[in-house]
Amino acid sequence: MSSALPPSSPRRLPLAGALRLGRPSDIWFKPALSVVAAVAPPNLLLVALGRLDLAMYTMAGSLCALYAHNRPYAARAKALVWVVLGMLAGLAVALVAASLTTNAVVLVAVGSVLAAGQKALCDATRIGPPGHVILIFVSSAALFVPQTIGQVPGHLALAAAAGVWAWLVGMAPVLVRPHGPERRATAQALRAAAAYAEKPDAGDGHPRARADAYAAVQAAWQSLLAAGNRPSAVRRGLERLVIRAEVALAAPADADPARLRAWARDLRGTGPVPRPDDPRAGADELLGVAAERALAPRSLWSRLTGLTPIAVRTALGCALAGYASLAVGVGRPYWALVTAAALYQANITLTWSRTVQRVVGNLVGVLIFAAVAPVAHLGPLALVLCCLAFNFGAEAFISRNYWLGSVCVTPLALLVTEFPGYQPTGELVADRVVDTLVGALAGFAAAMLVTNRRAGDRVEEALTTVGRAREGAARLLADPHAEPAALDAARRHLAAALVGLRATADAAAGEWWLRAVPQERVVLAEQSGHRTLAATVRRQGLLPGTSTHTEDVRP
Repeated sequence: MSSALPPSSPRRLPLAGALRLGRPSDIWFKPALSVVAAVAPPNLLLVALGRLDLAMYTMAGSLCALYAHNRPYAARAKALVWVVLGMLAGLAVALVAASLTTNAVVLVAVGSVLAAGQKALCDATRIGPPGHVILIFVSSAALFVPQTIGQVPGHLALAAAAGVWAWLVGMAPVLVRPHGPERRATAQALRAAAAYAEKPDAGDGHPRARADAYAAVQAAWQSLLAAGNRPSAVRRGLERLVIRAEVALAAPADADPARLRAWARDLRGTGPVPRPDDPRAGADELLGVAAERALAPRSLWSRLTGLTPIAVRTALGCALAGYASLAVGVGRPYWALVTAAALYQANITLTWSRTVQRVVGNLVGVLIFAAVAPVAHLGPLALVLCCLAFNFGAEAFISRNYWLGSVCVTPLALLVTEFPGYQPTGELVADRVVDTLVGALAGFAAAMLVTNRRAGDRVEEALTTVGRAREGAARLLADPHAEPAALDAARRHLAAALVGLRATADAAAGEWWLRAVPQERVVLAEQSGHRTLAATVRRQGLLPGTSTHTEDVRP
């Protein structure tokens, strides 16, 4: 396999393809139901108290329930805490700025810097969807809400209380399916391996299917690594199944797709984890994974420093959008700011597709808002119920295509602006259309102006580092007289190189340069690195050997 990245080539900027609907997510209903459960009680309580004007602050905390649904519950608990704290921090900065000045030029500048920081933090922590967009939406809207400094603590307290409730909603499924996220990720890896093995000439003729299958396997490993350091029978069983998926990818002609799919089906619910015929298969990689799990991850600061171009692009795009919105006389420039921030994807083609999706979804959404507004204006309860319906619809549809979710997000955002009081429908529609177009143009322009073409080179450098580290460790393993200290240093160097490779590949996947990340090579390098780690750990006697008996693996 060549070590060079595929050469870049001009790519078309599609229109129709960007709007094509895909299959819904396997767990589309989980974020949809979670956000309704998180938003409804605080808003209904405010309706009962006659203070729906405070709903914007409770919504800030409630929307945190949208995050971390694919993470194991041990990791989800921590991630949701940080999401709530990040939401409160951004809201605090916005509210304080709004209380100190009403100068729109200053507020747009503050919002742009906030958006850049939120984008960089979400990418560095790999928090996952909906990423920075919700944080930016809340903080940008809060910048333009009339505020006094004395009101800020109370408004933050409301957001914090709703955030605690959102955390409880997000963690509630652990009582029913404590290993649900890991089981789903493993099942997806098995299904992807089966789909690839079923293709004729799978070894050479379907590189896209092979890359997708390797990506699913890598996602399963990352889910298992995120489940915590405490070993369990369930996790050992899931790790063995992921290894069987890897074996199927390595030798698709010898794989049994029917059995892989049967294992995936058996992972539904809370029944026993299916056991491969040979539970000792893959023990080396299990040990390598255990060794990597014990390593400290790359520091947050080092990841942030690699995201400087993304932060600069976000700040520039948001500022251009906000000031252009002010120049054309729109009174709500934060809509343009949020539109610009939401566009940035892995490459220019995907950024263009997201731009098309955002514009189409918003334009259709404002028409739906115009039709629904008379119903929402019947009273506070009707307004809240309409918002809940659009909350559910946004999360239910967005996994099929971003534009379809935006069709619900747009009327939701417009209805939220009416919590303090009803506003003229025609004015809201006109402002939103203008801000959508201005934000999309400014955001896409910034994506073209600010580039990070070193990202591809860094992936190549990381792959080379892992290859050299693995070769060095392998040479020491082949030498029966190798010093233990040298072997220990080689093990640590290889482990650090593996962690660096994963972080570099993730960072490159968030850039819009025109060369694709060599995902298959990254996964293969990680696999060989895991096996070498296993050999060095066993040689040093740092971990006990893998048990050879079978167990009834239950959650």
